[in-house]
Parts: sequence; C-alpha cells; structure tokens
Amino acid sequence: MTDFLRHIFAFDSNSPLLFTQFYFWAFFAVVYAIFSLLHSKRLLRNSFLFFVSLFFYYKTSGLALLILLFVTLSDWLIGRQIYRNITPTFSQEEVDTDERRVSKMKAKAKAWLVLSVVIDLGLLCYFKYAYFFTNMLNDLLGTGFQVFDIFSFIGNGFSRNGVFDVDKIVLPVGISFYLFQVISYTADIYAGRVKPVSNWLDFGFYVSFFPQLVAGPIVRASEFIPQLYKPFHLSRRHFGIAVFWILNGLVKKIVLSDYLAVNFIDRVFDNPMLFSGFENLSALFLYSLQVYADFSGYTDIAIGVAMLMGFYLPKNFNSPYKSLNPQEFWRRWHMSLSRWLKTYLYIPLGGNRNATFGTYFWIVTIAAIALILTGSWLATGIIAGIGLTVALVGMLRPERRKKIYANLNSFITMLLGGLWHGASWNFMIWGGLNGIGMIVFKFWREMSWHWRMLLLSLLTASLWTIRHFFPMPVWNLFAVWCSVICAGSVIRYIFFLCKGKDSGFTEAMARAWAVIQTFTFITFTRLFFRSGSNLDPATANHEAWETAQNMVRQIGGAWNMQIIPQILIEYDKVFILFFIGMVIHWLPDKFKRWYRLNFAMMPLWIIATVTVITVFVVYQFITADLQAFIYFQF
Repeated sequence: MTDFLRHIFAFDSNSPLLFTQFYFWAFFAVVYAIFSLLHSKRLLRNSFLFFVSLFFYYKTSGLALLILLFVTLSDWLIGRQIYRNITPTFSQEEVDTDERRVSKMKAKAKAWLVLSVVIDLGLLCYFKYAYFFTNMLNDLLGTGFQVFDIFSFIGNGFSRNGVFDVDKIVLPVGISFYLFQVISYTADIYAGRVKPVSNWLDFGFYVSFFPQLVAGPIVRASEFIPQLYKPFHLSRRHFGIAVFWILNGLVKKIVLSDYLAVNFIDRVFDNPMLFSGFENLSALFLYSLQVYADFSGYTDIAIGVAMLMGFYLPKNFNSPYKSLNPQEFWRRWHMSLSRWLKTYLYIPLGGNRNATFGTYFWIVTIAAIALILTGSWLATGIIAGIGLTVALVGMLRPERRKKIYANLNSFITMLLGGLWHGASWNFMIWGGLNGIGMIVFKFWREMSWHWRMLLLSLLTASLWTIRHFFPMPVWNLFAVWCSVICAGSVIRYIFFLCKGKDSGFTEAMARAWAVIQTFTFITFTRLFFRSGSNLDPATANHEAWETAQNMVRQIGGAWNMQIIPQILIEYDKVFILFFIGMVIHWLPDKFKRWYRLNFAMMPLWIIATVTVITVFVVYQFITADLQAFIYFQF
C-alpha cells in the first residue's frame, strides 16, 4: 500500500502525466466524480480545480511547481496594484480637476505592468535561454562561463545531501504557456479589458487549469476570467461534443502522430544519410502531418476535458493545411499564440500604422543575435540592411510607409515567434522564412500577372544558371521547386491572357494549387524546425545545422527512381495512413461539423459503444514507450 501511494503522489521525471496514459484518465475520473459534487458551489469548485491542477503540474514537472505558484501570486498582487492606479478608476470630475495626480498614478500603473513583464520574461529567459545567453557572452568576450542553476543551489541549501544538480538547467514543462497567460492578465487589466480577480484561488485556477496548462491553448484573461463566475452548465449536446473532441484528439495523437514518428519520421531525421532523397522528402511531408496531429490532438483533448467541466477553451487550429497562402496559414495554426503575438507584440511595435523604437531595437538585437549564432557578417548585414532600407524608404516614400512598416513589424513578430520556440539559429530561420513568405505573398497579390510571370521566369532562369555553374544539392532543390511553381503559374497566365472567366472548375483548381504550394512551403520551413527539436541546448545549433545540411544534400542530390516503388511497399502502412490523414484534414468544414454534431446527438449508449471501440482501436497503435507531446518542450 505504501509503495502504491508513493507511486501515486511521487514525481517521476520519466513518467509525466500524459493524456495518453491510463493513469491520467483514472486521475480525471476521480477528479470529475468529486467535481460533480462541488460544481454548484463556485468558490469551492474553482479552489478544488486549482489544487487538482497543482497536483497535475507537480506530476508533470516536480518542484517546478514552485515557479508556477510564484508567478501566480506575484501577478495576482501586481494586477491589483495596476487596477488601483489606472485612469478608469477615477471619476470624470477627478480627471478634469487633478490631471497631474491622474497622470502620476497612470505612470505607477505602467511601472507595475513593466515589473510584471520583467519578472515573467526574466523567468522565461533564465530557464529557456540561459544556454543561449551564456554562449553569446562567451563568444563575445572569450570567456568560459558555465550555466548555473541558482534555484537548484537554493534548494540544496534546504537539504542535507544536495539532491539538485546545479550544473544543468531543466526547462519546466509548459512555462512559456502559463507565463504568456499571466502577462496577458496584467496587460489586459492595464488596457481596461478585464478587472482583477479578487480571490487568489480563483486566479490560481485561471493560471493553472490543468487541461491546457502545459501545452495550451494560451488562454487570454479577457476570454477565460468571466467564466470563473458563471454557474456550471453542460448540455446534452455539449457533452457529446466534448467526448468527440477527446476521442478525436486521441486518434490524432496515437494513431497518426506517434505511429508516423516511430515507424518512419524519427528514423530518417536521426540519420538522414542512411536514407534516399525520396525518403528524406517523405519524412518532411509526414512530419508536417505529425506535428499537426500531435499539437492539435493535445488541444482537442484539452478542449473536450474542459468542456466536460463547463469551461470553454479557444479554438487553436482551423484546418491549417487548407490555407491558400502563408498569411492565412498563421491565422489557422496555433491561433491562440498568433492572437497573443498580434495583441501583445505586433500592435505595440506599431502594427500596420508605423515603426516605433521597439521596431528598430529588435532589428538591431536580431542582427546581433544573427552575428553571434552564425558568425556571419553577411547575415548580420542583410538583417541590418533590411532595417536601414525600410527606414529610408519610409522617409522618402510616405505613401508606402504604412505598408512597409506593417511588413517589417510582421517580419519581426515572426522572428521572435521563432525564438519563442527555442534559442537557436534553426528556429530563427524557421520564423524568418515564414515571415518572408507572408511578405512575398502580400507583394505577389498586388502585382499584375505580367509582372508575376516576368519575375518568376527570371528567378527560375537564375536558379538553373546558378545550378549549372555551382552544382550543389541546395540549388537543385530550389531550381526544381521554382520550376514547378513557374509551370503552374504559366497555365494560369495563359488562361488570363485568353480572357477566360473563372468557372467553378478553374477556381477550384486554382485554390487546390494554392493549397499545395502553401503546404509545400510550410513543409520545407519545418526542416529547420524539426532538425533542432528535442536537442540539448548546448549542442542544438551544431546538430540542427548538420541534420538540415544532410537532408538537403539527400533531397537535392541524384535520386534512384527504381527504389521508390520498393520504399512505398516497405512502408505501405505509413504512406496509407498519411494519405488518409490528409484526406480527412481536407474534408469540407461543413461536413466535419455535420458528423461532429450527429455524433454529439446520438443516444448515450451508442456514444458509449463508439467510445469503447475507438479506445480499443487506438490503443492497438500504442508504442512501447509513450511519446510525449511535441510542444511540451516549448
């Protein structure tokens, strides 16, 4: 009995509490049974779920729970101070008669907001970017500083045997997600979007709600806090939809994501040179489905579990591989992060209105980071040149100023979004490529068809010329890809010259071509994303660069076409599963809503039967070791 209780309540870093474990569903069954007795008592319900969420996080991250508790307390107190000092708390008469006092108190509110951001981002930078900043300092000064975990050192002061390792900083699971949430809380109070939560237990519940705590979606205060005070309500239809989302998420995670990763993707990325160009290219496309199924699968389960308790989390994915362009993709992918970056980064930078001090500050900072990470003055010069060019064009062409500033702020936002995922050059390149893709699309959309074809033809001819004189795999890759895009554009250009009107068929073909182009572009950017994931921060840059180089070398090198049928036969289950997954993803939204609602409204005994069958089938795909969710590392 003692051993059983120790297993239940002790933290085991090798066995975190995952949605894919039976242990989690046993945990949730107990929680839900108790919740059913408390749901009508608001404060008791919220307090219970707060402490349950703390236990869940402890089972996931151990003593990192103390960090969660610290930011919960600090931002709750700071939020109250901000609210006491913002202008809306004054009457109009006070504002009119004592402007100096109002201005002074507003400055205090801003100071409290800055303190909140400094504390939260300071913790995030320490745990997530300590290796990055240490390496940067060593490269600049030629020093030999080593990473030191101050929190482990303090913890050892309270123990006799020094149980914590001070030479390695371990990133707490989900720290990026809950820190972004508390930042949104204080920022929303300052902006007047929400009032502070009066009870610390209620606020703790908002910060730590266990379904979305460790991998999102990122819940903004203005979206979730009003739900803290609403009575519990779960309709018959909502119950069915919640069960659907849970089953949907389990299928995505275990059947699609884990199976594809274990049986093909991980093998190729671990040693690309052992596999052919076709296999490397296939691994890239399969990874696009894997990362979507993994992350959206977690979100689906989180939404379903929360809905069973009467809480509604924001939609985080909207069939992103249906996107017609990179800009639309980022409106459909990880939507909660995209909204957060837009609200708290893009708009403060100036948005689509102007460039601020922050715009040029980040240009200089990113240029310095590029120099340190790559050691290349060329990369630094390109980034600095972009900033200088934008500044000059903005001054000389005022009619184009807003558009240029909007593109620059958008590019910076994407670069910083890349750095949010990890402090290594591969994530910067990934974010930068997505930013460039969005900007190129905006200019492409405004061009006439004549200019489009001229520029695309020149680019294609240039790439083939470069490939001829410098026969390298990377130029082969770019030349072939650009040629395919050019061929598709020529067909549409001929149709345009013939003055044809878009029929339903041609419009559908154009949309399909745009979807395929966008999906291919996003997939190739993921080469840099995947090659640096799951790596030790101390060696991430070198290993990511080597993996990316090897994959490009294989994909852009000579292909043995005769072995492709053999590969398709050998990995037939993998490719069939990929095909089925993409077909389901591309089904019309109306059809998906139809079968989701019809499932929700079936008799309970049918829902129960489908659930049992689905769980049985899903768990036939479970591998020997359960795969952690990809975004746990971020």
